[in-house]
Amino acid sequence: MENKDKPFKIGLCMAGAVSAGAYTAGVVDYLLEALNEWEKRRGQDNVPSHKVTIPIMGGASAGGMTAILAASTINNSIIPVDLPKPEHLFDEHPENKLYHSWVDLIDRDMFSKMLDTSDIQKGKIVSALNSQFIDDIANKMISSTTQNRRETPSYFQGSVKVFTTLTNLEGFNYYAGLNSGRRKDKYYMSIHNDYACFEVLDGVKKPEGGAWMPLNFMTGENLQTAKNAAMATGAFPIGLAPRILEREAKYVEKIPWLDYVFRNTPLDKEIIRTLNVDGGMINNEPFEKVRDIFNDEMAAEMNLPYTTTEEKIKTFQVLEDINSDCNTFENTILMIDPFPSVQNENFKMDTDITDIIPKTLSAMLSQMRAKPTDYKDAMKENDTSQFIISPSRQIRDEAGNIIEELFGEKAIACGTLGGFGGFLNKEFRIHDYYLGRYNCEVFLRDYFTVTESALQDNEIFRNGYAQVDKSLYASDETKPGEEKKYQIIPIFTPRPAPGTLKVPTFSCGENWPKITEKEIEKFNKPLKRRVEKILMNIVELNGITKPLLYIGAKVVLNKMLAGKVSESIKKSLYDWRLIETK
Repeated sequence: MENKDKPFKIGLCMAGAVSAGAYTAGVVDYLLEALNEWEKRRGQDNVPSHKVTIPIMGGASAGGMTAILAASTINNSIIPVDLPKPEHLFDEHPENKLYHSWVDLIDRDMFSKMLDTSDIQKGKIVSALNSQFIDDIANKMISSTTQNRRETPSYFQGSVKVFTTLTNLEGFNYYAGLNSGRRKDKYYMSIHNDYACFEVLDGVKKPEGGAWMPLNFMTGENLQTAKNAAMATGAFPIGLAPRILEREAKYVEKIPWLDYVFRNTPLDKEIIRTLNVDGGMINNEPFEKVRDIFNDEMAAEMNLPYTTTEEKIKTFQVLEDINSDCNTFENTILMIDPFPSVQNENFKMDTDITDIIPKTLSAMLSQMRAKPTDYKDAMKENDTSQFIISPSRQIRDEAGNIIEELFGEKAIACGTLGGFGGFLNKEFRIHDYYLGRYNCEVFLRDYFTVTESALQDNEIFRNGYAQVDKSLYASDETKPGEEKKYQIIPIFTPRPAPGTLKVPTFSCGENWPKITEKEIEKFNKPLKRRVEKILMNIVELNGITKPLLYIGAKVVLNKMLAGKVSESIKKSLYDWRLIETK
């Protein structure tokens, strides 16, 4: 018997992005706006009636921070920010928490605040950059509020689960029994990938429990923990300050991806304190964790129990086969990734130590992030169990002809400086936010679709598109010889004219922001001051050594290091075409 009320479920996975979290926030903003507009029109003629829900949001680094920010908007509506006219380009928008958090931040010029030396104490350096602004934003945005409260929208299903990845520096120790000739030794190992897991309560839905800490933005329950988790997952190693996170052991021990750790080595404290850096260091795109949650829930719904690892693998394969075909799928993962992985460039066989060190660090990070069990599924063609939204923009001439197409990090202004570029200039963040919104619109309109056969074979969409003129929601990207495709989330606004790019006109008069070298040179003095203070606080020195180091730092080292940093900034901006040339 058909279940006409069965929703189609989307799990959001948001990758690490540093300041390019502005792009991720723009994508999420448009997605929620589209779902909200659909709800307003539900029941009208020629409006698809199937339901789409978001029961899970997870992410790493900036993506994890955005997941918690999005969770805080579930019961507080956000107002979409229209494309600004030039005279209103720098207006702040506190009515939209996603925009206010990632674009407005706490100042137009964030880099000056990050170079401030007030965080450096005698003999102690926490991070290369001042991270106080992160605390200010978290305190401002992830807060308890009862104002403008609304009921949970129908597109947020149940008690929404939210998680962030963490890199736990101490790690969790566990042991495996090793057989020796005379006795069985305890061989201790440690694991450093960690997760902060929450379920958002609205005062109506009951908590599920287990690993999922109840998070209530109205009462403030576990709000400080969520705030600390957001800052911890975004604590870029060395660059930004590490974070301490406290959690009750009863939640930590039940984290679904760490149960094997605590099976033989249970925690011996009620409150667990961990020191954490960027969650993206170990797992920057945790889409497989979202899939695990979906599979567990679907296995329970379909009465497919498992008790052993082998049974779990077989069960999950059945479920993944169902969700890999749009004729049968019931859920999918939507990954938002401002820095999608690309094919490696030609590897340079250089044995010099200065070349080996960065290659070694890169290899270690890549291997830590690798997901061997997911290789097979990730390489499937036309796999409907996972989709991705990444930056894309076209450069056209005056006649409207495409002269270049940019993808990934090169398509966003915040992509410069390894993702830190957005802290240099607010216009960079504005561009990426609106590009995220526009890319999401194009994605939902033409690529997040199901085939015509799925409108007959998949009960969710068969029921949803019954008695609807489906041509109103047809994709324009169907290739010759392919089945026509139709939108999963219907878009009601008029289709933009070919060549449209919905981003503002910036101060330079173009739709791509640019700054001058002079705007970069203003950072030279604060950069020198911070380098000098860091050098003087690396070690505690006495006697004649300290004044000699002071002279060296003041006259030579800080000038040399600051100069190299300044030149690196300029070079990166030139590579991204973000500096005006005359």
